Amino acid sequence: MDIRRLQTFALVAGLGSLSKAAKAAGMAQSLVSRQIAQLEQEWGDRLFQRTGRGVVLTDFGRHVQPEVQLLLDQAERLQGAVRDAAGVATGTVYIGLLPSMSRSLIAPLFADMRARAPAVRLRFIEGFSGQLDEQLLSGRLDMAVINRYGPSPDRGEDVMGHIDTCLIGKPGSEPAAGDAIPFRALAGLPLAIPGAPNGMRSVLDQHARQLGVQLDVALEIDTLSAMKDVALSGAAHTLLPLMAVREEVAEGRLTAQRIVEPAIRRTIALSVTRQRPLSRAGRLALARLRQMVPQYLD
Repeated sequence: MDIRRLQTFALVAGLGSLSKAAKAAGMAQSLVSRQIAQLEQEWGDRLFQRTGRGVVLTDFGRHVQPEVQLLLDQAERLQGAVRDAAGVATGTVYIGLLPSMSRSLIAPLFADMRARAPAVRLRFIEGFSGQLDEQLLSGRLDMAVINRYGPSPDRGEDVMGHIDTCLIGKPGSEPAAGDAIPFRALAGLPLAIPGAPNGMRSVLDQHARQLGVQLDVALEIDTLSAMKDVALSGAAHTLLPLMAVREEVAEGRLTAQRIVEPAIRRTIALSVTRQRPLSRAGRLALARLRQMVPQYLD
């Protein structure tokens, strides 16, 4: 099995176009077509079908694509391990980030790593903590910056700091004046928050039960951008750390009130996969994250 053909297949599948794949790979389109045809002959079925806008995977192509990608990732890790043994930081590091932190961290971490180890590639994956935990467990991520609630995590994770959860809304829609509001003030407010299972949602529901507060979960949303859009529209409030909306608050488009009595406290932790040892590149990225993450916490 020629790994170059597998790389071509993955590129065409990702771009949905033979011509775009040829341009990205720096080869003639006829060579791309020939490599795909050779794979199809070897495997005994069609991988793509043509459309008016390019190509799409067949059922067979969709079936084999995850396995091909897994093999390519393993080959890249092998190459990185060989170079790591030779003392060169290289290869791809897979980093999971909370949506609330990605905007602050991606650009400075990329610039820092580019200056220190230009042969290292970073691949960032955004997600809520539960999603990132799953990818760490499966080995698809090398490390992740994650929210934990309640007592400090006892999982061998590095605690980077603590941040408060705020009620986020459109100016003029605050249920009470001040920079902080009691949890009870959430009663009856239309809220746009993540659906269960979710760490913050679990803590929120627990506090509500203990205090006898009836929450109005008007909308369940699992993306940061949508949560902010709903808050900006004034249709509902959402719950986020200040760092997630710092720009909008500074511009006067949103307000942020810290929730107290009780507070919804988040522990920001740096977690590493246990599926394999980190490469030299991974260890460097981990060290830089340890230095950088606390700088962006409120």
